[in-house]
Amino acid sequence: MKKQTIAIASDHAGFELKEMLKAEIAALGFAAQDLGTHNTESVDYPDYAEALVQWMKAHEGSRGVLICGSGIGMSIAANRHKFIRAALVHDGAEASLARKHNNANVLCLGERTTAENKAKEALKAFLSTEFEGGRHQRRVEKLG
Repeated sequence: MKKQTIAIASDHAGFELKEMLKAEIAALGFAAQDLGTHNTESVDYPDYAEALVQWMKAHEGSRGVLICGSGIGMSIAANRHKFIRAALVHDGAEASLARKHNNANVLCLGERTTAENKAKEALKAFLSTEFEGGRHQRRVEKLG
């Protein structure tokens, strides 16, 4: 059975957390598709959010992780696209709710605002929690 692939991308301010979470994705039994950046030289976060969005567009039903300094820029950039439901979270509880109630398909994290253990917790919850559907389905449908 082929492993599900999780796309991951960051800007320079999220590079270190991205590298750590790539290993965590593998430890959780998934494959990681690293869309950059590949070092800490200054880059523009919208470019990396766009790369992830385009990858997800080509891989229907996929999920992704975006990281910048605060997570805010990445979530704004990704959510410009109708099929993306990017959730900026800070821990596992928020990640779980984002999946259960919002069917989030992109996890956004801030390297400067989220401790490493909380980021790992959020990633694990994001990858292991299913959308509840039901009353939440009609709300998600209203998002576009």
